[in-house]
Amino acid sequence: MIGLGRSAVLVGRQAELSVIDELLERRSGVLIVRGEAGIGKSALLGHAAAKAQARVLRVTGVESEADLPFAALHRLLRPVLHHVKSLPAQQADALRGALGLGRPARGDRYLVGLATLSLLVELSVEGPVLCLIDDAHWLDGESADALLFAARRLYTEPVMVLLAAREAFPMTDLPELRPGKLEPGAARKLLAEQAADLPPAVRDQLVAEAQGNPLALVELPRMLTPEQRAGALVPLFFSLGTAMQVTDRVLCGFRDRIAALPETSRSCLLVAALDHRDELDVLARAVGVLGASLDDLAPAEHAGLVRVTAASVVFHHPLVRRAVLLACDIAARMAAHRALAEAVDDDRRAWHLAAVTLHPDEEVAGHLVDLAVRARLRGGQTAVSAAYARAAELSVEPAKAVRRWTAAAEAAVEAGLWRRAGDLVDKALRLAETTTAEGAVQAELAAVRAKLAIEADRPLEAVRLLHEGAEAADDMPTRLSLLGLAGYYTWASATHPDQVPLARRTEELAPDGEGLPAVVRAINKAFRLILEGGSVATQAHLAPDPAEHVPSELRFIIAFQALHRADRVGMLTDAAELVADCRAQGRLGRMPQVLTLLAIAQLLDGRHPAARATVAEGMALAADLGQPFWRGYLAGVHAWLSAVAGAEEEVSALADQAIRAADHRNWMPGACWAECARVILDFGLGRYDAVLARLDRTMAGPTRHAFIWRYFWPDYIEAAVRVGDPQRARDRLKAYAEWAEATGRATPIAVLHRVRALLAPKNAAAGLYERALTLHAEEQQPFDEARTRLVYGEWLRRHRGRAEARPQLLAAMEAFDRLGAAPWSARAAAELRAAGYSLPDRSRTADPLAVLTPQELQVVRLAITGASNREIGAQLFLSPRTVASHLYKAFPKLGVTSRAELARLTLGDR
Repeated sequence: MIGLGRSAVLVGRQAELSVIDELLERRSGVLIVRGEAGIGKSALLGHAAAKAQARVLRVTGVESEADLPFAALHRLLRPVLHHVKSLPAQQADALRGALGLGRPARGDRYLVGLATLSLLVELSVEGPVLCLIDDAHWLDGESADALLFAARRLYTEPVMVLLAAREAFPMTDLPELRPGKLEPGAARKLLAEQAADLPPAVRDQLVAEAQGNPLALVELPRMLTPEQRAGALVPLFFSLGTAMQVTDRVLCGFRDRIAALPETSRSCLLVAALDHRDELDVLARAVGVLGASLDDLAPAEHAGLVRVTAASVVFHHPLVRRAVLLACDIAARMAAHRALAEAVDDDRRAWHLAAVTLHPDEEVAGHLVDLAVRARLRGGQTAVSAAYARAAELSVEPAKAVRRWTAAAEAAVEAGLWRRAGDLVDKALRLAETTTAEGAVQAELAAVRAKLAIEADRPLEAVRLLHEGAEAADDMPTRLSLLGLAGYYTWASATHPDQVPLARRTEELAPDGEGLPAVVRAINKAFRLILEGGSVATQAHLAPDPAEHVPSELRFIIAFQALHRADRVGMLTDAAELVADCRAQGRLGRMPQVLTLLAIAQLLDGRHPAARATVAEGMALAADLGQPFWRGYLAGVHAWLSAVAGAEEEVSALADQAIRAADHRNWMPGACWAECARVILDFGLGRYDAVLARLDRTMAGPTRHAFIWRYFWPDYIEAAVRVGDPQRARDRLKAYAEWAEATGRATPIAVLHRVRALLAPKNAAAGLYERALTLHAEEQQPFDEARTRLVYGEWLRRHRGRAEARPQLLAAMEAFDRLGAAPWSARAAAELRAAGYSLPDRSRTADPLAVLTPQELQVVRLAITGASNREIGAQLFLSPRTVASHLYKAFPKLGVTSRAELARLTLGDR
């Protein structure tokens, strides 16, 4: 804000200033200052800039730049772009590409956010950094995403981010400060400072009219006529009898002052308002076309409307910019756009030409399509959508318009603009009714509509649309991807009568042929069998040819289906490759999905500490990226891991979160894992009746088609034996045996021998247990093997003697300790004591890594490999300083003082 001292508008703002000062004292964190126009947000940012002992980077959002990708981020970082070379190569390339300073880089828009974070942290090595973003509600979507992503991931780095925005700025989970209206006393004090010559009665009237808005208290006195300043209160333009909002009255005052300027001055203001850039030479060329010069801005400066610096034209307040547009007629605005079209680069030129094109024009539409293509290469999906939408409006041929509306909707979906995407889809559909669109366009439109249905928690509606798209698609990869997704979403829906018919229809639509078509047919047959309650383990597993390109959606589904075959190793390998690829390509938007897959694979493989770290990373990213489905799914998986650890309160909170999300969204996976967590918690705490009741209920409820329940049948069998109901156990044993033997995998067959031993006569049980342990040795799964040793040790203590039991119980206890499975370890310890074994003090775990938080464990795992802080940060999407902070906290927990000493730690299967 210019033309107004900060001290003036900070009258009565002691509470707000204390919040700002606290942030400056912490030297780390983020704060959003949210409120109506003129309430003093800019002044609070000015206070922070003046008081902070830090490098200050500033930018103000501009409405005319809202469709230019990364425009605001470019202006914010322009003074420090020479530091980009110090970033990891992938991040540096992504940031340069997004800002138009280098070749477009592979990755997604979130990688730009990570690069922004890394750059700010790099700068903070030299001293604290303060980022001030004013009028954040007018930031282009890509800049807003990048800055919010960076702000959420600040840890202890000396970087502060302060945003000022109106209510239109999206709600976030970040801390907010909402300046209220000034109290009457503070309002009078501010008005007295600004207009001391006014009679008391006039000042009282102005205080009432301003309604506690500081900008109004400053600007309304300037709107008074000489008679009103002398005390002629009636009629006042802004009298209490009008229905005008106070900001509208101020806007009208600005408009009147602009209207009183010479025509050339208004032309200069209009050009600056329509294309705000820090490039006076561009403004000079544009106003020259209109017969004016920058000198003509002098009257506007004298009127307190703008200030011309060596670099730019700065408006006194954002309302002045809007008032300029109101004060100038359509002819003046179109002339200004034409002048700017001659003076600016390609991207802005296309928009200025579009602004003055009132009828379909394929040439201008083509320029906008070219702009959209360039914006997409930079990762600017909001700008892509806007450009395609305007191109559609200007299209001469209806078929091209349908294609462009569809492309605009697809980009809006990628940008997370769901409501906007729905509007664009409606436009495409209406036009498609009167023209024939290409098969590829029809398929893309159906796919976009399916994504909207998924976002609206209507998975089966999405499946029908995916079928529609698959039938229209004229290329094989697209058709196969749509059918793969249709099969998955049919399965992932909560139980519904339409699931089986839809699964059958998906299978019918699968194309003939070998290779990838055969793989998709097998996938969808498996989903159909699961939904029908049949066995899928006996189905032949088809893997794609390594030389064949597999779309990422299908790679996920292929890896996921290893679960059905109990192929833990294959699932873990494929999931790890997907995660590694997403990290390498900077595809943060896909990370929650592939991290969910990896966490489940690690869990099933008995790598509980690693799974906890993966889940923690996935949940944080899903929250940052606004992906509630995957956050709920991961919450359920996290609940299971917490249940094994015996953290009952944590299980309750996470399971409730997952179930609430699933119930609200009509999804099955998160709710299923939440129920699994409650089962394993009850089992670990010895509540066997509760285990049976819960499994009976859930395996007949909305999540009954989840394949994971096969893995819990042994728990049902053991619980039934422990409550003295062997017949109930035998009923379930037959089904489990059929599946386990069909898989041919060592681990499920080992578990089968274990549960058979529970029901076997004394002379047969020992042999079954020993056979189970032999199979466990073939395919190690530490949690399942420890459970087998535990029940075998219990049996040995009761039937063979305490000495034979001790080795099994001790091995079980140590394995449970390594996995952080506290209730299971306690149970093994109790059995050991009953076997006459004297245990040492168990107040501290034998596993030093168990004391680490999930993120500390992730960092330590990579540090042990010799990776630098920068390399670790690039992999985990953290700043090097955050990595250093985690290591600093981890070292004393592990009893080490340096990286070199980490080498003696054994990670095992963590």
